[in-house]
Order: sequence, then structure tokens, then C-alpha cells
Amino acid sequence: MSQVLGVQERDETIWRTMRRGLALSPELRSGLAGTIAFAVVAMGGRVAVPVAIQQGIDRGLRAEGGPDVGVVAVVVALTAALLVATSFCHYFMMVRLFTVTETALAGVRVRTFRHVHDLSMLHQQAERRGSLVSRVTSDVDIITQFLQFGGVVLLISLGQLTVALLVMGIYSWQLTLVVLAAFVPAVLVIRAFQRRLAAAYGVVRRRLGEMLAAVGESIVGAEVIRAYGVAERTSARLDHAIDSHRTAQQKAIRTSVFSFSTGELAAGMALAGVVVVGVFLGVDGTLTPGQLTAFLFLVTLFIQPVQIATEVLNEGQNAIAGWRRVLNVLDMQPDVADPALADGQGRSLPRGPLDVTFDNVGFAYPGSATEALADVDLQIAARTRVAVVGETGGGKTTFAKLLTRLMDPTRGQVRLGQVPLSQVRFDSLRSRVVMVPQDGFLFDASVADNVRFARPSLTDEDLALAFAELGLADWVESLPHGMRTRVGERGEALSVGERQLVALARAYVADPDLLVLDEATSAVDPATEVRLQRTLDAVTRGRTTIAIAHRLSTAQGADEVVVVDQGRVAQRGSHDELVRDPESIYGRLYASWLEQTR
Repeated sequence: MSQVLGVQERDETIWRTMRRGLALSPELRSGLAGTIAFAVVAMGGRVAVPVAIQQGIDRGLRAEGGPDVGVVAVVVALTAALLVATSFCHYFMMVRLFTVTETALAGVRVRTFRHVHDLSMLHQQAERRGSLVSRVTSDVDIITQFLQFGGVVLLISLGQLTVALLVMGIYSWQLTLVVLAAFVPAVLVIRAFQRRLAAAYGVVRRRLGEMLAAVGESIVGAEVIRAYGVAERTSARLDHAIDSHRTAQQKAIRTSVFSFSTGELAAGMALAGVVVVGVFLGVDGTLTPGQLTAFLFLVTLFIQPVQIATEVLNEGQNAIAGWRRVLNVLDMQPDVADPALADGQGRSLPRGPLDVTFDNVGFAYPGSATEALADVDLQIAARTRVAVVGETGGGKTTFAKLLTRLMDPTRGQVRLGQVPLSQVRFDSLRSRVVMVPQDGFLFDASVADNVRFARPSLTDEDLALAFAELGLADWVESLPHGMRTRVGERGEALSVGERQLVALARAYVADPDLLVLDEATSAVDPATEVRLQRTLDAVTRGRTTIAIAHRLSTAQGADEVVVVDQGRVAQRGSHDELVRDPESIYGRLYASWLEQTR
């Protein structure tokens, strides 16, 4: 998928990217008119200064009968007033520009984040998370910086260049041709390098995403890196990612510097040509000293936008590359879509405990020739506690993800309460069905805040009661600050088992009608598991519970056991029924588990 995105980023034209980006930011377009109006006044003030200088020299200093101080004073006063007005316009332009761009791109950042969050597990697994994060952070930052500094400067520069060129033509068409003769070849060379520069900065943005992913993985996986003594190998991998980004950045900068140097060379040739030709025209009486002086100022005003535009265009290529990456994420259509967004309708789950139906369900991961689940026909009655067991890689977790619609089956249909899962609105599904994953992800907050995440309205007294009902009151009291103990990033201040306890408490207070436990007690010590199992027996009573079981003690307390083997439902029945045949799949699993627990 990363390769596909890279091809799309290269193929899309700059103008199409800009049009799509502006369409994505209506706030930017609505506020830009006033900003440009201030910019036009500021630009006009700059161009008016050379004209004032010409008038001051020709009508004031070189007036008949000697310098006319009154004319000079009027010109100076008008120029000063014009510069003051220009400064105020520039100030208001920048204030409006910062306000408009920050508002518009904050909206882009929010929309991009929400879209990334809405992508299915398959999409998120196909893209490195550091790369996805960079789309929302650094790529949008690059766009913001360009619009705030480069974008409006480019507009002002183009306007200043146009007006300066017109005034130059009025003063001397001959000198104007000299300037154009110096710059036209440079513009053609720079334009030829823009495509190469666009490709170079596209590589820079991709390498940045890869570098952020490598840095993030090395930090998050620091414990594993130390445990296996692979710090040197990890450092080499990180060094390679950083060096790749540096190399790509240097290549882009070399191309950028060449374009800028071309503009500098053209500027030098233009000034030299104007001085030489201007002197001859002055000798012939075609050009007055004031006009030649003003023309030199105008050439400077003409050169400055060309040089700035060259540099801004180079920065713009980096921004366009970032904008393409953002747009390409937004172009990714979620394969698990909320029907409420797709057709404006969708259905709600029926009230009360939910039954579960798998109707000839099959699922294959992208690129896999075999199905992770195949021909699954299964009916689970409401209020039933079911344990799904099997060998590692047999399809248990895939079963749980299909049941909670983190993924959709490639064939067949999953129904809850006899409603096809693909037709259930996400707000109804997420409020009625809760899954506790194996890792039990926690946010960098307190234990109370992590449990309250499921129901923000809960008071501390409500949480204390919930912990007591779960039999976890003594564990909470043993923490340094009780419920207010911070769990650290990803819950790393707690043990793996303690993180699972918090995750289970969070699921409990959510009060779902269907509870899915994906090996949620696998890291809990035996003593805690016994205590927790007693509580779970009470918690799960009256609601449908599907437990993906690693420890078969969970299966012992279930109403029914479903054995998944190589993607198929191989056995089904109560624990006592299945364990009678020691040669069956479940019988061998149970015997192996008993051996490990001795």
C-alpha cells in the first residue's frame, strides 16, 4: 500500500493537488480575499517608492533654477505616509493570514486524524503508524508554514513583479527588454527543474515518515531491545532511516540551490545590463537621471520577487509533497464503513442481550492465498457465555474482530440480534458491544481516568463501587495513589496483568450487551485469575459473552466451548462433553494445558 501511495503522490499534478487542497479547506478560501486585499495595498506602496524618487530627483533636485525644497518636502511627506499605510496593511495582512491558515489547517488536521482513525485494522496495519502520524503532524505543519510565509509572499511577489514590469515599461522599453533577456532563460531553466524538485521533496516526505516510524518503534520497543541485546542492530536501523532522510533532504536542497543560483546569476546580468544600456540612453537624452535611478530601484523590486519566488517555489514543492500525502490518506476509502455515513441511515441493534450468528463466513487477509476463517456457520444464543479456543494462529482473534466489526468478512454474513452487522450504525454497535483486546491499551492518565474512559459521567464513588464489585478494591488500595495512580504511557507503569485488570474494569463499567474478551486474562497471575473469574461469572451473567480463551480455565466456566482449528469450527459443546474424548482437538489442548499448569 505504501508503494501505491508513493506512485499516486508522484503522478498527481501540482495544480490538481492545490485545487484539491483548497477544496479541502473552505475556511482558507473564505478568508483569503481580505488578506489579498491588504497584500495588494502593501505591494502598491513598495512600487510607488521608486516613482516618488524619480519625481523628487527630476522635479525637485533638478528643477529649473536649482533644487525645489517644497517639491522635495511634499514628495518625502507623501512617501512617508504611503510607507506608514503600507506597514499597517502588512501587519493586518499577516494577522489575517495566520488566523485564517491556522483555522483552516486545524480543520484539515482534525479531518485527517478522524479519517485515519476510521480506517480499518487492515489499512492501519498496511501503513507504518509513524508514517500515518506524520501525515497528521509534520505534513500538515509543512503546509501551514508554507501558507503562512511562502504562499502569501509568493502572491505579493507575483503582483509586485507584474506592477514593477509595467512601470519599467513606461519608463524605458529598451531597459525592460534588457531585464527580460536576462531573466527569461533563467525562468525556463528553473521551470525545467521544478518537476525534478517535486520528485525530490516527495522522497523527503516519505523518508521523514519512515524515520518517525523507526524512532517511534525504537522508543516503544526499548524494553525488548534491551532484553535481546539488539541495541546496536536497532541503532544501525535507526541510523539508516535518519541517513536516508538526510540524503533525500540534501538531494532536494542541491536541486533547490541550483534553481536559486540561476536566479542570482540572472539578477546580476540584469543589473549590469541596465547600468550599461542606461548610461548610453542617458547620454543620448532618452532617459533622465531620475528615471534611470527609479528604474534601478524597479529592477531591484523586479529581481526580489524572482529570487523570492524561486525560493518559495522550492519550499512549495515540499508543501505540495506533504499535501499530496495528506490527500492520499483521505483518498483511502475505509473498507469498514459506518452505514450511517454511507447512506445516511443504518440500523440500531435491538434492545437487550444479543444473539450471534455466523452465516457461512469466510475471511482472507489481503495477499493471503488461504482463508484465516472458512465456512463458519455458528449460532450463539443470547445470554450465553462462550469460550472460543484453539491453537495459536487458528483464527480465534480473527473471529473476535469480525464479531466486533473491526474487519468485515470477505464472504458470508455476521448478524447480531438478527441484524446484519454491516447495516448497524457505529454509534449503536460501539455502545452495545465492547471488546477487551489482549494488550489492554491504556492512556497516559490515572487508573480512574482510564476506567472512566468508557463512561465519563462516573464519579469516584461509582468507580470505587465498580472495583469492589470486581473484587479489585484491595488491589486499587495497594497502588501508590489509589485510583489516582498514573499508569504511564501505554500503561507501562503497571505490570501486564495490572493493565488487563484496568482494561476489564473499563469494559465492566461500559455495561455492554455483548462482551468480547480476546485473551483478556492471559497475563493475569493464577491467584488474580481465580479472584477475577469469580467476579466475571457475576458480571457476565445476563449478557452474551464471547471469550477468546488462552487459558482453558476460562473454558471450564463457560456455558459452551467452540474449538477453532485451522480457520474452521472443529468442535462445539460444553467443557465436560468435549473433554471426554482425550484424542479430540479439545482433549489434547486440555491435556497440554493441564501439563503446563502443574
